[in-house]
Amino acid sequence: MKKTAVVILNWNGQKLLEQFLPALIKNTPDEAADIIVADNGSTDTSLPYLEQSYPSIRLIKLDKNYGFAEGYNKALAQLDYEYVVLLNSDVEVTENWLTVAIDYLENHSEVTALQPKILSYNDKSSFEYAGACGGFLDLYGYPFCRGRIFNTIEKDSGQYDDEKEVLWASGACLFIRLKNYLEAGGLDAYFFAHQEEIDLCWRLKARGKKIVCLTQSVVYHVGGATLKMEHPRKTFLNFRNNLLMIYKNLPEKQYRKVMIHRFFTDYLAAFQFLLKGFPANALSVVKARQDFNKQKKNYKTVRKENLKKSKIDLPIGIFRISLLLEYYIKGNKKYNSLQS
Repeated sequence: MKKTAVVILNWNGQKLLEQFLPALIKNTPDEAADIIVADNGSTDTSLPYLEQSYPSIRLIKLDKNYGFAEGYNKALAQLDYEYVVLLNSDVEVTENWLTVAIDYLENHSEVTALQPKILSYNDKSSFEYAGACGGFLDLYGYPFCRGRIFNTIEKDSGQYDDEKEVLWASGACLFIRLKNYLEAGGLDAYFFAHQEEIDLCWRLKARGKKIVCLTQSVVYHVGGATLKMEHPRKTFLNFRNNLLMIYKNLPEKQYRKVMIHRFFTDYLAAFQFLLKGFPANALSVVKARQDFNKQKKNYKTVRKENLKKSKIDLPIGIFRISLLLEYYIKGNKKYNSLQS
């Protein structure tokens, strides 16, 4: 029996499947892994296309669009593998992308998850926004990567080719031990999409697990194929989910200070959207905070459980800095200029 399943979550993505499945099949040895497509209730012709063109690919047919988080939860709950790879449908994989990563996990039992180096499909000399060379957080919950801070994306010159322990691995291409995924409760279904993998990784890291970026494995990600970066819905999900993630995982002694800080910086972000002519995005920030305040009561038990199971208050990968201060005031726009 194969130890690994590569799972693509699809929703109305036939064109992406047509574009990226050939490279995935070519570069994924049949003896090494099964390729599975979990369909999130597509209404296009994705399923007939897959059944006709790739009859050997296993299909998991979900009855509706559950979003990224719950879609993967429902799909992975049906599987029995040691390792699973959560792979976006808009990712082009390269030779040995899978085998070097699985070999690494086989030889490093202390590592529960990893991501490859993620470069931009549209500019293969640059890192890709959603993951780059591994993810981190600042003390106030702002995510960043080796190779990408806010909207500053670096060229890849091999500057981050060392193996690195990170806080979070990108959901664009996430290798993870299925047992650990399930034990930690999987992705938060309420998040629907955006930052759910950061929340899961934070949980795992706080419980003593290790997550790394392994740059010997390389993939190219289109990114933004579902919601464009400036879309108000994406703004809402990013702000709301980020606040919920902080509430779920941050210990009490840091939490109050962080949330006071975030009150001011979130409304400053809304004001910036207004100044730039994006009133819908500004309103999304306000709505995100409102929904966060409404949902906190539903997460009290979750927070209590997370903190009870945590072994580490601030795991490796949470920098004790303000990213806003470093980026906008000090001008430190690259990972190598930051001090953890």
